[in-house]
Amino acid sequence: MIILGIDPGLANTGFGVVSKTRNRKSKTQNRLKCLGYGLIKTNPSLSPAERLKKINNELNKLIKKYQPKVLAVENVYFFKNLKTVIPVSQAKGVILFTAAKKKIPVYEFTPLQVKMVITGFGRAEKKQIQRMIKVLLNLKEVPEPDDAADALGIAVCCAYRVRGD
Repeated sequence: MIILGIDPGLANTGFGVVSKTRNRKSKTQNRLKCLGYGLIKTNPSLSPAERLKKINNELNKLIKKYQPKVLAVENVYFFKNLKTVIPVSQAKGVILFTAAKKKIPVYEFTPLQVKMVITGFGRAEKKQIQRMIKVLLNLKEVPEPDDAADALGIAVCCAYRVRGD
């Protein structure tokens, strides 16, 4: 199963793509592999509508390239910065709409859920999570930038929480 993880944002939308395969030796253990990660960046000089259009277009390209079976997105219900709540919500809306048009099921996970699945500790710090993602996905380096690492974490969380092959 291929999972596309998304960390929504208007300026930077992080994405991470993970494949989950069943280990042939152990039917209960899954094998995870990172297929790719990065950012969808939008230019602040563009209108909000043009920025959302770019997110849609780039997300469509990622879906075409990786053919994910599911999409996992961060569900943020608490914002420290009220200025970001509306743009992030707009970006998330475009992401959900794009997935719905492609008939891709969407799973939402809170940051607490992601931290619990990856580290076993709901108050884990970002660096701890990134190091665990490196280990879980057998990466050579800690994934960067933060938005892309967060998206990989969301995809890994989905891989562990959602059944499917």
